[in-house]
Amino acid sequence: MIRNDALDRLPVRHAVPELLTALDERGTAVLYAPPGTGKTTLVPLALAGLIGDGPERRVLVAEPRRMAVRAAARRMAWLLGEEVGGSVGFSVRGERRAGPATRVEVVTTGVLLQRLQRDPELAGVDVVLLDECHERHLDADTALAFLVDVRATLRPELKLIAASATSDAEAWAQLLTVLDGSGPAPVVWAEGEVHGYAVHYAAPPAGIRPAHGTWVDPALLRHVAATVRIAMERHEGDVLCFLPGTGEIARTAGLLADLDAEVLSLHGRAPAAVQDAVLRGPGPDGRRRVVLSTSVAESSLTVPGVRIVVDSGLAREPRMDHARGLGSLATVPVSIAAATQRAGRSGREAHGTVYRCWSEAEDGNRARFPSPEIRIADLADFALRVACWGDPTAAGLALLDAPPAGAMAAAGQVLAAVGAVDADGRATERGLRMSRLGLHPRLARALLDGAAEVGARRAAEVVALLSEEPPREYGDDLAAAWREARRGGDGYAARWKAEARRLERSAASGAGPGADAGAGAGTVEAAGAAGGEEGVAGLVTALAFPERVARARELGGYLMVSGTGARLAEGSRLGTGAWLAVAVADRTAQSATARVRLAAVVDERVARRAAGHLLRAGEEVRWEGGDVVARSVERLGAVELTVRPLRDADPALVREALLDGLRREGTGLLRWSREAEELRARLAFLHRERGEPWPDVSEEALLGRAGEWLEPELSRARRRADLGRIDAGEGLRRLLPWATGEAGRLDELAPERIEVPSGSRIRVEYGGERPVLAVKLQEMFGLAETPRVAGVPVLVHLLSPAGRPAAVTSDLASFWREGYRAVRAELRGRYPRHPWPEDPSTAEPTRHTSARLRRER
Repeated sequence: MIRNDALDRLPVRHAVPELLTALDERGTAVLYAPPGTGKTTLVPLALAGLIGDGPERRVLVAEPRRMAVRAAARRMAWLLGEEVGGSVGFSVRGERRAGPATRVEVVTTGVLLQRLQRDPELAGVDVVLLDECHERHLDADTALAFLVDVRATLRPELKLIAASATSDAEAWAQLLTVLDGSGPAPVVWAEGEVHGYAVHYAAPPAGIRPAHGTWVDPALLRHVAATVRIAMERHEGDVLCFLPGTGEIARTAGLLADLDAEVLSLHGRAPAAVQDAVLRGPGPDGRRRVVLSTSVAESSLTVPGVRIVVDSGLAREPRMDHARGLGSLATVPVSIAAATQRAGRSGREAHGTVYRCWSEAEDGNRARFPSPEIRIADLADFALRVACWGDPTAAGLALLDAPPAGAMAAAGQVLAAVGAVDADGRATERGLRMSRLGLHPRLARALLDGAAEVGARRAAEVVALLSEEPPREYGDDLAAAWREARRGGDGYAARWKAEARRLERSAASGAGPGADAGAGAGTVEAAGAAGGEEGVAGLVTALAFPERVARARELGGYLMVSGTGARLAEGSRLGTGAWLAVAVADRTAQSATARVRLAAVVDERVARRAAGHLLRAGEEVRWEGGDVVARSVERLGAVELTVRPLRDADPALVREALLDGLRREGTGLLRWSREAEELRARLAFLHRERGEPWPDVSEEALLGRAGEWLEPELSRARRRADLGRIDAGEGLRRLLPWATGEAGRLDELAPERIEVPSGSRIRVEYGGERPVLAVKLQEMFGLAETPRVAGVPVLVHLLSPAGRPAAVTSDLASFWREGYRAVRAELRGRYPRHPWPEDPSTAEPTRHTSARLRRER
């Protein structure tokens, strides 16, 4: 019997007529409905004609999480007075409860994508409702883009609704432009929540350190636990506490162990039975509950009995280091939209209370919405989907955010390496098979190739371990975790067994000849000889993550073939392996080395097999350790397998290595005589004062043209010592403007020496901002004007008879008039044997003493 009383309490019912009209007239709509209005449960029933008087339709509802799928299906079936599997059913990976009578089927967005790729027309489906679009999960963005494409090209009659619980509905409306050209899709606004809530800010004490990577300050968790206790003392009802991850849930549960309440954990890895128990509500004993949850409870779920929400203010987002092929999770401040969603959980059944574990002032620094996953995640799976869809660049798809070019390029390299796409980025037959497996392309490759080598069952079991990381208590040894999962009776082991069976069926039917459970016997025997299950686990893992195959370093740790260093946890049993296949690793922004979370021991044979596309052999000539190093090297990515000295290296490679050495260490590697240094200074002066055609001889410019002015000596050089024999001055002369004839004017424009009135030829120093002429004062007597070079007055350093500085001037005439008198007064007593005339401008210049000057006369 339909529970009309419960349906009548859902505010979204008032928006249903407008929504149905919009769909009938325009074919698409955006439904904005805040948390608690019933958009996830009432709307699909009305669309299917299961309530109200609308026509019968088959409706697909896509949710971002498996937990939300089960909860939504169960709630709708309850509203109809039925069991799940009748009018309302659901499908998640590995489990389907639906039949011929099912009119509303709730699926994950991943399942929807799989169906779209098998049957783009979605035969038999009349309406698709994509729920929680505002969360910006990559699968949801992709599914919406594909559905828009389907309506435009295959099924214009397919009706499409994007449902959002945040106020970004207009952006979705623009994306869902109606086919008839009448503009954006209509937006239907539902009423607000059934009940309100009061917000309290509970800022943590000073000194809390910011979260980074997956690390959260224990002091913050203590503050969250204390806030839970305070909230329970002040208010009635159960508590829903949001934490970033399962680790924080476990630690907070420990802090609340003595609380007089039932402390429950709710997260994506929790067994289905535990999830169901949480969502069923309080037990018959009426004991209060504290539900510690990740973001899975932000939307699409009602946790019965909750009147209080305690929000830690943190969330987890994926991050991808595309250069190293390492994915990780980052702990970030929760967005304003997500915080609003969390707060709304408190007011689903009655007026609620929210405690936010941050200061009110911090609200202004939070992002409005969560980061779109397409901007920050690994895009290999997305790239394969769009390649199979026929749009490898995704340029023609209706996406709110275009995929970053760098991430798409990295994804394309992964797909090419596993044979999923061709040189043009188009999906191959192998890529199409991979896309149907419901796995990341790396894991699909491991399943297909591993099944052919070790048998479908073993490959499927290992891939099932890789597709959902085992609990930390299983350890970091993948083979040991495999054995633990086989004998385990926990929720993870149950899910693993179900997924392994599904993958075994897929591998046996999709991996090609010899991929059944008994195939690959020879390889299995070889793996057994190399360590049995350890060998199989290592091979399959290496097939999935070839860039993470790592070899032990002499000084400790490992080097992945991607070039990233890796280290094991203290006391790990994996440390005895010469080679590892790393399944799970993360690297914080502050660390140059990745931390290995899960790995299997392999040998070099397996490493070569799995990462064969990275195998290179050839001559390597490079500048290393201050000299040219020439070797014959076989390498697997960054890992050197064999190295032999190379005596007759390719001269072109040697030349390039020498140029690299010059770029690194500078022109000081060459032989610089005094004449060469002076020539460089003269040329620098002319380039500064006259410009072209006089060459730029700065360090940067000379290194940039090293291959030009150092020939032919550079091509004859073989090592560092040979560079030290190259005369830099001779090379510099090759840069002179010989072609224009200006080179012949070098001594005229920037002479090495200038003849002064005494007859001496004095060297000009060009190293400073202005040319300098350092000359004894008496040798300049009688000269009224300052000498010039290239039209620039030199800076005259007038020296005492002993060669010590006496005065500096760039205007001799002025010096003779105004400065000379003071210099004469100071020096004539110290050097009485030298001439000190009262009028130096008319005196006879001399290099000698007064007595010698008289004798020469």
